[in-house]
Amino acid sequence: MKITAIRLSRLRGTMPTDGAFWEERLVRPIDIYAEYRARDDFEGGVQADPGHFRIEAYFLQIETDDGVIGIAGPVPEGVASIIAGRLRPILLGRDPVAHELLWDQMHRIMVHGRQGDAMLAISAVDCALWDLKGRWLGQPVYRLLGGPTRAAVPAYASMLGFNVLDAGRVRARAQEYQAKGYRAQKWFFRHGPMSGPEGMRKNVELVRTLRDALGPDDDIMLDCWQAMDVPYVIELAGRIAEFRPKWLEECVMPDRIDSYRRIKDKISIPLSGAEHEYTRWGFRRFIDAGALDIVQPDIYWCGGISETLKIIACATAHDLIVIPHGHSTPAGIHVSLAQSPIHTPYQEYLVKWNTIHQHFLAHPVVPEGGMIRCNDLPGIGMDLDPAKIEEETEAFA
Repeated sequence: MKITAIRLSRLRGTMPTDGAFWEERLVRPIDIYAEYRARDDFEGGVQADPGHFRIEAYFLQIETDDGVIGIAGPVPEGVASIIAGRLRPILLGRDPVAHELLWDQMHRIMVHGRQGDAMLAISAVDCALWDLKGRWLGQPVYRLLGGPTRAAVPAYASMLGFNVLDAGRVRARAQEYQAKGYRAQKWFFRHGPMSGPEGMRKNVELVRTLRDALGPDDDIMLDCWQAMDVPYVIELAGRIAEFRPKWLEECVMPDRIDSYRRIKDKISIPLSGAEHEYTRWGFRRFIDAGALDIVQPDIYWCGGISETLKIIACATAHDLIVIPHGHSTPAGIHVSLAQSPIHTPYQEYLVKWNTIHQHFLAHPVVPEGGMIRCNDLPGIGMDLDPAKIEEETEAFA
């Protein structure tokens, strides 16, 4: 079997919404500048009107002379262009089942692509190859990875995009998702160091509201999204420790491993992060430094399923928890189902982002009763739904 085509498709469609899809954004590293703190920059599409959100996405399809295909996506336009321009020549005519060989060759040729969009491109290709292998063998990928270790994985509701500034709305939404069966929720701070004492008070109030709304037993996770510094996080952690967060996530920018270690040494709340790190070599820096309690590789960013398995092996050898970042629920659940429950106790479900990312899929993966059960479709389950596609264009032909 040989790869005969690498196709990139631009899809456009419209998702129905009940009012504005994005209610609020999260704090960002650029918010140290006042002109950026005031901006509401939302991604993933355009709110055409109160009831419709327009989506444009790029999907990768790998085709073979045996008729077996593999699909991955969505990916940003810039990532799609790298796949078409830099990786397609490496892949055409090759054995698609030899994913370790292809990964190594892509990585070695892309000497300036060890991080960022180039690694996202390699990640998408790797995921498409795993989807293809599963289809070829007629098995879901989690079986090829050695699973399942359980029938379902508990999901935590990742609440990015919901309003965090109105305590009443936070309470109502938290209790709504608790009623849906989620026993853990992750919320995102809106304020960082440059928002001053008022911002700090609002951050603390968010956590107080969540604990009061959810009661004493549910897990609460809190995401700083790289936007804070060491003194701020230490003070914030001291103020919210009484509400027993499960973890504080991505407190500072990802290359500042010494800062993570300093924070970890000073606070009682477990520290998670590294979703914006890449490959086993990048994660090893965090592991060797003892900088995190929970590592969170993103399968579509860190190098694909193949590399995520190596990262998990490195991390669990040090008895660390590994919970893949929830950018791609279909790929993520296959990996999580193949891991020990003690090392991967949760699967992230980004409530809003996964609605966007799975819009064009025929079989989206959605938690039921707070649990994610993967279907038994061959591959990852990436077939597209023609009824959702209003316009399809071959890109970078």
